[in-house]
Order: sequence, then structure tokens, then C-alpha cells
Amino acid sequence: MGIVLALGWYTAIASGEDAAAINPEVETTEGETADPLIEPEALPAVSMDLTSGTVDKIAQRVLAEMSLREKIGQLCQVAVFGADLPEETVKDLRAGRIGSLFYTGSPEQTRRAKRIAIEESRLGLPLLTPRDVIHGFEMVFPIPLGQAASWDPDLIKAAASIAADEASAKGVNWTFAPMIDVGRDARWGRVAESAGEDPVLGSAVAAAMIEGYQQPAEGSDGATVYEGIAACAKHFAGYGLTEGGRDYNRAEVSISELNNVILPPFHTAVDVGCATFMTGFSTVNGVPATGHYQLITETLKEGWGFDGLVVSDWGSVVEMIDHGYAADHREAARLAFTAGLDMEMATTTYRENLVDLIESGAVSTAALDDAVLRVLRVKLRFAMPRDEQPRPAGSQASPRETARQLARESCVLLKNEAQTLPLTPSELKRVAVIGPLADAARDQLGCWMLDGNPDEAVTVLSALKQALGPEIEVAYSAGAASSIDESDAGIEAARDAAAEADVAVVCVGEGWNLSGEARSRANLRLPGSQRELVRAVEQTGTPVVLVVLAGRPLTIGDETAVADAVLYAWHPGTMGGPAIADLLLGVESPSGKLPVTFPKQVGQSPLYYNHPSTGRPALPETRALLGSGRDDFPELQKYRSHYLDVDPFPLYPFGFGLSYTTFSYGAVELSTPSLRPGQTVGVRVSLTNTGSVVAEEVAQLYVQDVTASIVRPVRELKAFRRGRLEPGESETLEFALSTDDLAYYDNDGTLVLEPGEFRLGVGGNSSVPLDATLQLTESASTAEAPTRRPSSR
Repeated sequence: MGIVLALGWYTAIASGEDAAAINPEVETTEGETADPLIEPEALPAVSMDLTSGTVDKIAQRVLAEMSLREKIGQLCQVAVFGADLPEETVKDLRAGRIGSLFYTGSPEQTRRAKRIAIEESRLGLPLLTPRDVIHGFEMVFPIPLGQAASWDPDLIKAAASIAADEASAKGVNWTFAPMIDVGRDARWGRVAESAGEDPVLGSAVAAAMIEGYQQPAEGSDGATVYEGIAACAKHFAGYGLTEGGRDYNRAEVSISELNNVILPPFHTAVDVGCATFMTGFSTVNGVPATGHYQLITETLKEGWGFDGLVVSDWGSVVEMIDHGYAADHREAARLAFTAGLDMEMATTTYRENLVDLIESGAVSTAALDDAVLRVLRVKLRFAMPRDEQPRPAGSQASPRETARQLARESCVLLKNEAQTLPLTPSELKRVAVIGPLADAARDQLGCWMLDGNPDEAVTVLSALKQALGPEIEVAYSAGAASSIDESDAGIEAARDAAAEADVAVVCVGEGWNLSGEARSRANLRLPGSQRELVRAVEQTGTPVVLVVLAGRPLTIGDETAVADAVLYAWHPGTMGGPAIADLLLGVESPSGKLPVTFPKQVGQSPLYYNHPSTGRPALPETRALLGSGRDDFPELQKYRSHYLDVDPFPLYPFGFGLSYTTFSYGAVELSTPSLRPGQTVGVRVSLTNTGSVVAEEVAQLYVQDVTASIVRPVRELKAFRRGRLEPGESETLEFALSTDDLAYYDNDGTLVLEPGEFRLGVGGNSSVPLDATLQLTESASTAEAPTRRPSSR
């Protein structure tokens, strides 16, 4: 489908005559023969029209004018550090030897590079200027895992849109986000960047972020135009299954699991028009993702019809040599390119070797042209100069209010004994705010924060002081210098502050640099002296409200056991403090739900709710043997899937989250007890706010395929609804469940739909009973094929 370019761009290349004036001939430089991309002969000036017609027609028109070396230049992405553009980079931009310049310096540097590319190169092509805009730009929102805990795609989309606007104003036109790897292992540091362990929730978050970043709109002629920046779905694919939770490690995954769990969010990214994809660092079933022909070409491009560009991750082309998959740079370039990788990030194997690979016939000209067209399409959609008129007032929500609301909705209430929360200010005289993360602005912003300002972050301490006012004393004691400080020197002062308070708000967790890329952990306990700090405060007898700021699930069972209330806030961003204060004081009720399962001990990892059924599942009453005083498990429990030293169940299940009110679910009603292929069943359930507080609930629909040709998960999330109810109010929730939702991929990569029994349940977390039964029957006529397209083997 052709996409017509938006009107209103300011550019000197709007007409052929102007274009010829600013697109000079490319001259060669004598003696510079070492660089294969230097033209052997001068190229004539050319008149280019980059605005008339559809994107596809313009791209084909440009391609016809390009030399071999100009084509290869479009596939090269470079990074320049420092405030100034090196002269060699300027020469490369003028000669068309750079297709993308990583935003690593200043907006002025980026704008200059873009101007040179358009005004001083022969073809006048715009420059892609990417940046890691992961969870906000100047306004920092909760980390992606926290955003997923909101289960609110509309709000996530609004946050991504704000980030795109802020980044675009500084010269960015491409973000390396969202990361939509399914993450099941809390040890993996990059679980912080993920949407968690479930492909349905992950797909919803992926679609929201992509649409927010790219901002598709309808042009004057009805065609799609883009008002935002190009999104990048990463890391394709399997990066979240890195073995042992260690970053950059291998992923071994069955074909069925790859298709049923790992690929759906990426397929959704294609469906919503994501402009670019990024490969990963890992090997997938023995093949580096950057050189994986089956994934990149057969599945993504041919199977799913993706027409955007695929870029490597930083240095991952060259890393295929260390993997033992490529012998040298030339072979790495050939393997990556023939696998379908369009653009190389940071390293120079394409620049050094593609001319020779093309001229020798090792790589086809048709493949080169396809890669260049993909780059050109993204440039024409997202990198062309635009009218810099500001958006109309009111077209965007306030960044600070959006950040505050998203941080509120991301917080998950894990415990609330005796209605400790919300706090009632009229009953308080003195509040102790304790912990190394209570007033740690930078830590609150989390990992992958490149452009936000910690000085603008409002911490929990400052927000509570402001919210409580001068009448209520707020006593602050950090207890430790940081989250990794092992000294106990500050614990006594913290204990004293808590002993004289009506309540102690204890802010613990992980500093910003303990999660994210290359931040895997072998144990998931609170680091440093924080565990001792929590115990010391609890021993004062003062009620303890534990606020945990972290980039992953932590094994906080001992701490939650002694706390009266526990609020899991992730790394909540710039407005995290006010959001947490809103929840602690009852301005809003917590509504977040866990996007990941919380283990009791790190040895349970990876732990996830949608695990396959086993022939010997642990019985619900199973408890750890060691420390129990028993000699052995009871006979019925003994030979089953469990541990000796911890029970096999999670600390908190996927989808879990408490509220200041209570919700009651009615019985599940089905519009029909049986389905044939191609049909849809209506699933209906009543939801009632049975408490005294207005609040939001996330209702979740789970389904189990009872018997199938391969072992299936014990349950799978199929849909969810977020709704707000007044006290006593009831609402009837309806879900549409089609036979497409009941199909699955087998180990041949074939999408199958089998007759049989399915069990359904709707509730507030993944432990909901599956009480309703649905039968899928064979059709008397030819079954309608499921609409999802299978991936290649």
C-alpha cells in the first residue's frame, strides 16, 4: 500500500531545479583508494524530487539514480561521540556514505548532520538520526515493565507520544524502542525494558508504544502519514530467553514455543505498522539472531510481509565472529546481509566488504536494492524535514500529569494488612520516611534514561512532605548511603526515627544501575544492608509501609512478611514521588497488576504462570521439606515437581494486584457451549465493586486447552479489560473469544486448530479458577483456516 507524504515540509528539494542546485556532483579524491565506498569516478549532479508521489514511487525513483556505493552507504549507521562532527564524518555525509547517524552528541550536531545530508550531498537524501528513547525523553515515565503493570494501553500510548514529540524537537527521528522480548527470568537485567512474561499483554503494550511513537494519522487524501518518529521492535527474536538470565547468552527454544510465545508481540508490531526491527545479540537455536535467515527473511519479511528495515544491534554483526559463526569481517557481512539484515549499526563490515561481495556475485544486486528501498521508505516516512509549527494547544496531555498518572497506575499493591493503607492525615502527627531510595532522584528514573534531568524528578520524600503539609512532621533517615551500601552505620538513626513515628514509609529496592543491559543478577534479594534496615524498623513496633523501587521482581518474601503494607513501584520516573504519595494517602486506589511472576527464591527462576502442564504437578498443599521438621514429604506429595527447600509456587502470581476496595466476579457465561472453526463465543461476567472506594480493576480472561497434540500451558491469558467502578456499582464485562484464539503452533511450525475441551475463567489474576467449559467441534464443512500466519521452521 502506497503512503502519500504529508504536505507542509520546508525543504529546498521541493522542486527539480532547486534540487539540482543543492545536489552537486560527487567527486573522487586521489589517493583515497583504501575505502571501498569512495567512488572510482565522479558522479554527475542529479535533480531529485522527493515529494511527488507515494513513498514507494519516490523510493524507486531515487534507487534508479543511485550508484552502487551510494546504495551501500544507505546501509551504514555510524556513531559520533562529542559535540562536533569530525571532518571525516562531514565528508562521508556529503558523499552519501552514511545512511544513519546515531544521536550521541547534541541537538545542534544532529541538525548540522541532517542539513549536510540534505543540502550538500548529491542525492539530498534525509538522514536517519536514532536515539534510545526507551521510557521517555526529557519527561521520564516508568520503566517499560512498570508501564506494563498498568495494563493501560491508552495511557502507555500517550506517554510514548509525548516522548516522541520531545525527542523530535531535539532532532531524533527514530527510536530503538519498544523492546518487546517476552521476559520470564527476573535474573535478566533487561526484563526492566520488557512488558513481562505474557505475549498477549506484551502485544498490547507493543501496539500502544509503536502507535504512540509513530503517531499515524490520516492525510488529506485519506492515506496514512506519520507525525511522530520511527519505532523499532527489538530484539528479534528470543533475546528474553537468554540462558541463566545472563545477558548476551544463547536462547534455546522449541518451534512451538517460539511461535506461540516469543513471536506474537513482533507479529503485532508488523500489524500496526512498526517501521523498523532490530536483531539481538544472542544465538537462537545455535544461529546468531543477526545472521538468522529463517527469522529475518522467511518469517519477518516473507511470512509476515514486513516492508520496513531491519537493523543490527550495536556491533552484533562483528560479534558473529566471536560466536564462531563467521570467520572474519567479510564473512560476517555476507552472512548478515544474506540473512536479511538491511543496516549495520556501529561496525563497518558492510562498508568494507559489500562492494566486493556484490561485484564478486556473493551477494545479489536484487538483495541490495531491496535493502536500500527499505531504508528509503523509512526515511521518506519519518526523516523528511517537517513544518516546525507547534501542535495546537490541548492536542497533548500535560507530560507531568501523564507521567504522574502512569506512575500511579503502574504501582502494584502487594499487601495491605488491617487496611494500613491508605494513610489518614488527620490521624498522623509524625511520619518517618526511611530508606536509601526515599530521596534518590536518579535511582527513581531507572535504567536507559539518557535525556531526563534528575533535578526535575520529585522524590517520595519531597512529595510526602508537600502532600502532608507543615502540620505533620516528616522525619527522614536514609539508613544507608545507597541501595548497595553494606554498612549498618545508618540503621540506628533510622530505627530511632521510626520508633517515634505513627507510621514508617520504608523505600528500598534497586538503584538505577542494578537493572538494564548487562545488569543480570545471580540473587534477587534486596542488596546491601537494606534487609537489615527493614528488620530494624519493623522491630520498633511502628507500622511499616514498604515501598519497593526496582527494575525487576525481587525475592522480598521475608520483608513482606514483616511489613504491614507493600507497594511495588518499579522505577517510576520523574513524577514517581507524587504518584506514590497519591496512593499512600488515598487520593487514588492502586490498580496496577503484575506483568511478571514473583519468585520466592531465585532458584525458582525462570518462573512464569503459563508453563506447560507436567505429568506430576505439585499439589497445592506442598510445602518445603527443609526446615519443616519432617523427615520427608507425605507420600502423595513426594514424587512430584517441587523443591526441597522452597515450595514450588510464586510469592505473587502474574496478574496479581490489590486495591483499597474489593471486587466480586460473577459466574462466567458463554453465548454458546460449543464452537466450530471460524466462529466466536461471547464470554460474559459481572464485576461488582463490593467495597467503599471508587477504584479501577483489570479483569483477565484465561483459557486452558485441556488436551492437545502437544503439551499445552496450564492456562493462557487471552484478553483483559480495565474499568473504573464506584462503590456498589456493577458492570457486565464481555469478551469475544474466537477459534483463532484457540489455535496454536505445533513443532512443525504449523498453525493447528483441534477439537476438544477448553476451560475458561475470568478474574483479577492468573490464579482464577477455570470453571467454565467450552467445546470446540469439528466442522461438517471445510474448516476456516486461522488467520494468523505461521512462521518458518
